[in-house]
Amino acid sequence: MPEHILVANRGEIAIRVLRTAADLEIESTAVHALDDSLSLHTRHADHVIDLKEEGVAAYLNIDNIIRAALENGCDAIHPGYGFLAENDRFAEICRDHGITFVGPSPHAIRSMGDKSTAKTTMQDVGVPTVPGSEGLLASPVEASELAESMGYPVMIKATAGGGGRGMRLVPDASQLESLYKAAQGEAEAAFGNPGLYMEKFIDRPRHVEVQVLADRHGNVVHLGERDCSIQRRHQKLLEEAPSPALDPDLRRRMGEAAVAAARSINYEGAGTVEFLLDRSGGFYFMEMNTRIQVEHPVTEMVTGVDLIAEQLRIAGGEPISVRQEDIQLTGHAIECRINAEDARHNFRPAPGRITGWLPPGGPGVRVDSHVYTGYDIPPFYDSLIGKLIVWGKDRDHAMTRMKRALNECAVTGIPTTVEFHLEMLDRPEFINGDVHTKFVEQEMLP
Repeated sequence: MPEHILVANRGEIAIRVLRTAADLEIESTAVHALDDSLSLHTRHADHVIDLKEEGVAAYLNIDNIIRAALENGCDAIHPGYGFLAENDRFAEICRDHGITFVGPSPHAIRSMGDKSTAKTTMQDVGVPTVPGSEGLLASPVEASELAESMGYPVMIKATAGGGGRGMRLVPDASQLESLYKAAQGEAEAAFGNPGLYMEKFIDRPRHVEVQVLADRHGNVVHLGERDCSIQRRHQKLLEEAPSPALDPDLRRRMGEAAVAAARSINYEGAGTVEFLLDRSGGFYFMEMNTRIQVEHPVTEMVTGVDLIAEQLRIAGGEPISVRQEDIQLTGHAIECRINAEDARHNFRPAPGRITGWLPPGGPGVRVDSHVYTGYDIPPFYDSLIGKLIVWGKDRDHAMTRMKRALNECAVTGIPTTVEFHLEMLDRPEFINGDVHTKFVEQEMLP
């Protein structure tokens, strides 16, 4: 187990890691950008270091973060999610300086970071993948020939992509060349890698992901699935566990596929294998996130496993504390992301001062947040200001409890997504579990 950990992140995920570090009696250091000194994560650590740089750049400056860790005697760095969490070079530099990177090996990050390579790896171990190109596309001409053979519509995706960037839906042949070039340009600008691949478009899929844990002793387990189909612009808004779309057999098969994916790259740590689920029950590998995820609390709520504690144990060389047969999904959990966004104006970001913040409480309610009354939301970062998570004995109970908690959640001074979530929970499609990844954009937005 690490003795002194530096958390190379900010906001609610930094607080989440720092809390578990305190529970495990691990000394902690927080870092912050110049504009972020009043963020609540700086109050939860034993030590605080000013990175003396503004905005996102501060949390991406590897040299400064490594220096802060070494000068403060840290033997481990937890990257949280985003920023440097899936940066294989950062993981290598940590290793070269004798610092434990709380996450997988650089090789594992690279194996899953390139989507085309990841897809080939999954095919080699029998994990179902969406039909598409074998490797990267060489030109619009090759893309056109492949699309004709598969049939339209098709998806063009950036191999180094994420968050929907470098992704285009091509409805017919007349638009392929222009959309190919647009995706290529966006991928080059966003990731420094113009590589594209193609997949058959799956109509109205669900987004279902499986949480895995793996250690260096060869143990790999899955902790069930999360349904993340409620999203906009490929960004998740609401997650739940377990998925209302899975039966026990499908849950078992998807779990086994996720474990096979982790084993195929000798994975260590917490990771998430993401799948598209079609309306006939077919599932297809989409990507693997080699880090903790925003929505990890719903898995914690239904399994009782502290995923951050498991990350720290694994990083310290200890085995996973649970066996597959020990993991039981109990009840139902829902997470609503409370974002500083105006949902009625296409989820427009709304940074500003929170003049009032009164989070909900009561049985089965958890709030992960870094804000408070009087907090100024910087314009430089993600718009997430808090995660509201509830647990219920079943899905109906969880939905009722979530509505109660949302109605208790008082935020003034800025628009938030609270009202959007209340509207979602009253939609008959959501109540019946009949949603898909484009539901918000196609059914709810004007």
